[in-house]
Amino acid sequence: MHFARPEYLQLWWGIPILALFLLWRIRRKRSRLAKLISPQLTALLTEDYSPPKAYLRALLRTAFFFFAILALARPQWGARTEDVRRRGVDIIAALDTSFSMNAEDVAPSRLQKAKREIRSLVEKLKGDRLGLLCFAGRAVLVCPLTLDYGAVALFLDAADTQIVPDPGTSLAAAIETADAAFIAGERKYKVLIMFTDGEDLEGEVDEAVRKARESGMVIYTVGVGTPEGRPIALRDANGNIVEYRKDPEGQVVVSRLGERSLAQIADTTGGRYYRATASEVELDSIYDEVSNMEKKELDSRVYQNFEDRYQYPLGAALALLIAGEWIIERRRPGRRWLGRFAAKGRS
Repeated sequence: MHFARPEYLQLWWGIPILALFLLWRIRRKRSRLAKLISPQLTALLTEDYSPPKAYLRALLRTAFFFFAILALARPQWGARTEDVRRRGVDIIAALDTSFSMNAEDVAPSRLQKAKREIRSLVEKLKGDRLGLLCFAGRAVLVCPLTLDYGAVALFLDAADTQIVPDPGTSLAAAIETADAAFIAGERKYKVLIMFTDGEDLEGEVDEAVRKARESGMVIYTVGVGTPEGRPIALRDANGNIVEYRKDPEGQVVVSRLGERSLAQIADTTGGRYYRATASEVELDSIYDEVSNMEKKELDSRVYQNFEDRYQYPLGAALALLIAGEWIIERRRPGRRWLGRFAAKGRS
């Protein structure tokens, strides 16, 4: 037997206390009556009182609570077999964690906006496997492909501009790392969604895109930022701006959204480029396209679900409750008893 809510069984510890209370109350009734009237009158008044019935009624009440608690614990037995199959595609979300993602031309910052977009993507997925990689000067697969979206969300919450220590931005490294994370040999079912400002400081992206296209990977790019750009603020521990990032010549760096390169990457692999918006309509468009792709069976598991059997102890509890109410501890006084009582009163 299996219990769906075993914590309710802890209430059984109160049943002995309840039983003792009911027994104490039965005995207390008789003792209080004996103190108020004489023994002869007590015997007369309790002539039709049945102690066994009183104890039986207490027993039925105790048994009622026993079975009621058992029903609350939801006993289960007997298994039902289910074959659960999921179909979908493999999706890797690539998050740009370079220093330029600290620019605040989108609120509250490019990085936070990109993380928000990925969270919204996670909420839309239905059966697709999802992985997460972060990239700057190199790329790191922080969460491999999984159906556990909660795990992806945990890694996403921890992502910041310090997670990849190598400075710079390498779109090529992100694409190559994503390609290696997919199942080798498959030429479809592979989607990479890049959330980045498009600044590529390392180069070699054309070769990585070519290999990705040959392997069957479809890349969607989401540009986070604005073409006008914004200087990259450096803040202290309290969040106050202390200065702006500068290049080796001492000039303030203005980071701008590189839409042209992102659009080219997407077009080459059969995907599309979108600019991140406040309404996040771009995610709806991406997911609609991904949903129309050919899907594969990602997971097939056999679950054995126990059948709820709480109806049986619940029915027993109701029967005991009704039976306890039907039991009367003393019979109704008949004519013989009334006559005897009247005779005693005249004497």
